[in-house]
Amino acid sequence: MSEPAIKIFSGNSNIDLANRVVEYLEMPLGCAVIKRFADGEVAISIAESVRGYHVYIIQSTCPPANEHLMELLVMIDALKRASAAGITVVLPYYGYARQDRKAAPREPITAKLVADLLEAAGATRLISLDLHAPQIQGFFNVPFDHLYASPIFIEDIKHKYAKDAAACEDLVVVSPDAGGVERARAYAKRLQASLAIIDKRRPKPGVAEVMNIIGEVKDKRAIIIDDMIDTAGTLVKAAEGVMKQGAKSICAYASHGVFSPPAIERISDSIIEEVVVTDSIPLREDAKQCGKIRVLSCSSLVGEAISRIHSGASVSSLFV
Repeated sequence: MSEPAIKIFSGNSNIDLANRVVEYLEMPLGCAVIKRFADGEVAISIAESVRGYHVYIIQSTCPPANEHLMELLVMIDALKRASAAGITVVLPYYGYARQDRKAAPREPITAKLVADLLEAAGATRLISLDLHAPQIQGFFNVPFDHLYASPIFIEDIKHKYAKDAAACEDLVVVSPDAGGVERARAYAKRLQASLAIIDKRRPKPGVAEVMNIIGEVKDKRAIIIDDMIDTAGTLVKAAEGVMKQGAKSICAYASHGVFSPPAIERISDSIIEEVVVTDSIPLREDAKQCGKIRVLSCSSLVGEAISRIHSGASVSSLFV
């Protein structure tokens, strides 16, 4: 990238990813000092001039979500008061996205609350990767660019599992629940593979039960596609259900590896051969030690999106 009318900063949640993004863009990472007062309050100072620059902040609101969200809000405010021309928030992982509607009386819509906080702080544009619910884009009154990990995953799947037409016929793309059908169908179409859908029930929060499997999985290599893996309960139950129907092997691809306990233990003890995630969330230490987990970087995708947005080029053409 030529003359830097653009600067990129990072909070504590995505420093490694931010370094890979600026390496892709061939530019330095902006200098921001993030500290804590004695009582735990966030203290941020921007250590270089940003007056007139278009600034991009890379920060996932991943665990600890509240700390990372507060860091992000304070950094946005600091950059706004430093006269940045525009502030684009790059949220590789949008925390609180699962609370996108009132599923029961007297519940909050926290995804909307986070959107309001970001706009109130001074964000003028948002970029995010594989939202849990695409309609979250409508919670914002500023431009929102929704990126997809599908180009990264499809290239990897083709390299490992679908090198020719015969291998594609041997694959079945599995959606672990009804909400992910559109995503799984898009993968199946691109891979020229068949599609299966799991009819899942949640008797209570955090507990998933497989009721039925729609589609043929017998004697096929199953690839479970999801947007995120938290405690891995849904993933493991889905894998067990598919295997009972006669699948030859099972692997999983998910954009965001949250891996809250006991996710790693469940994955390690499961019949799943491999779990592939992006680096939208840094891996927990126990996840790094798990031989079944592999990480693909989304840095080139994020970097290319930033470059295209800044130059006024098409972002949607990244996925066509």
